[in-house]
Amino acid sequence: MLHSVPLITTIATALGLALVLGFLAARLKLPALVGYLLAGVLIGPFTPGFIADTEIAGQLAEIGVMLLMFGVGLHFSLDDLLEVRKIALPGAVLQIAVATALGAGVAAAWGWGLGAALVFGLALSVASTVVLLRALEASGALESMNGRIAVGWLIVEDLAMVLVLVLLPPLAGALGGTTPGSDGGNLWQTLGITLAKVSAFIALMLVVGRRVFPALLWQVARAGSRELFTLCVVAAAVSIAYAATALFGVSFALGAFFAGMVMRESEFSHRAAEESLPLREAFAVLFFVSVGMLFNPMVLVERPLQVLAVVGIIIVGKSLAAAALVLAFRYPLNTALTVSASLAQIGEFSFILAGLGVSLKLLPVEGQSLILAGALISIALNPLVFASVKPLQSWLRSHSNLTRKLEQRTDPLAELPTSTHERYLSGQVVLVGYGRVGRRIGEALTERDIPYVVAEQNREVVERLRAKGIAAVFGDASDPAVLIQAHIARAGMLVIATPDTFDVRQMIQTARTLNPGIETVVRTHNEEEADLLEREAAEKVFLGEDELAKGMSRHVLERYGKAS
Repeated sequence: MLHSVPLITTIATALGLALVLGFLAARLKLPALVGYLLAGVLIGPFTPGFIADTEIAGQLAEIGVMLLMFGVGLHFSLDDLLEVRKIALPGAVLQIAVATALGAGVAAAWGWGLGAALVFGLALSVASTVVLLRALEASGALESMNGRIAVGWLIVEDLAMVLVLVLLPPLAGALGGTTPGSDGGNLWQTLGITLAKVSAFIALMLVVGRRVFPALLWQVARAGSRELFTLCVVAAAVSIAYAATALFGVSFALGAFFAGMVMRESEFSHRAAEESLPLREAFAVLFFVSVGMLFNPMVLVERPLQVLAVVGIIIVGKSLAAAALVLAFRYPLNTALTVSASLAQIGEFSFILAGLGVSLKLLPVEGQSLILAGALISIALNPLVFASVKPLQSWLRSHSNLTRKLEQRTDPLAELPTSTHERYLSGQVVLVGYGRVGRRIGEALTERDIPYVVAEQNREVVERLRAKGIAAVFGDASDPAVLIQAHIARAGMLVIATPDTFDVRQMIQTARTLNPGIETVVRTHNEEEADLLEREAAEKVFLGEDELAKGMSRHVLERYGKAS
């Protein structure tokens, strides 16, 4: 009976086994993604026992790709990218180039052709956004400056891979593969036609889609039906992706990505992301399971040195390149290590690119297995890589002369200009962090002519503040040298406006060592953290939810004439 319902059998087996192995992975403090991939390995054709229908799994994976890319587009923030563009854009491009060269180099040494080496190197160069976001959330660094740089870096990598997915099919013939739908015509003509189709699709989405789909979402939302709203979001994602392929010859991935981007223009974008999340995650699980089905575990036995080389490029090569680039842009060691740990894995784009490479006869099947092996191992090790950031930072600072020289080198933004007015250097407020909260605090201080010095980890923000005549110093305020440069010893108050409370105690300890009478003010979003900080460190802690409730309550009481 079961063989007559292969779709249901495949979905039930894939989701059930993914649940069990994902749960076990989570209990072992590993990303659940490792469990999903292993579930695919167990029901794949390379292991004994039950074998799922690979054709159906492949189609489910296509839907998973659509919804994954739709989610990437839905969360794509140009503002977030622009905030860190001076490091994320050149850094990501150079890191992709270095990692691609490393991957292509070893592939060439194995005797692979140009096309295979290029696809292999590109697949190793791009990290998983899913793994990165969850790792940053687990470490509490998602909203920190280091987290924003890492996310901006990944946004650039994602955009670069979207471009690769567009250009690879028309270039496949010239690289030794097969160009789909090609009659062997001129390469430049084929490339020109492809770019023209993609440009037409993008123009249509930006000109028409940005107006039509947000308006459609608004009309559906007015109907007041939650299921209709969810259906509208999912139908838009899948329909646009399909239409992009059918009408413009654009990949499902690119179509879904732009569907998410235009949906983001709607004021209901957050609700759209929330309502579609369960379905997107369910199909994402099926996507990762189907990827696991393509993995041949024998590659670990037959090609151990090649697997080791792949893992070395992903975890060591990419990480060192990223860390060196971040340090070259004069960011602190902590930022360099956080970004490099974020990139020390590969994921969904690598799988999509490997699958495309195999279908275009560019990448050998064993190359896909090596990429999957590298992904499994690097994702499993990523929590350990993140956990090693702090110990490694301490060890490098105490044992490496080069590290100390890099951190102590002259940086004009790490010191207040000699022209800084004396009023900023006595009795001033030292404001740590100039994000959404810090900016509002700074504006309020400026309006009331209260002197303050900003300590901020974003070089671009410090440059803008100094251009406006505001005293600002660049660096991590948990480093005593940064607070010393902000003249904390003569300050009247320390206001820590960053969402990351990990290093708050170190900042307060430094401030009180240099200025025992200083008053400290901290923000947090966690009630337990707020109680702990009030007991151990800060004099005044503001909890986001409490302040929001107080403001709303005050407005309601004033409306009814009951305000005290």
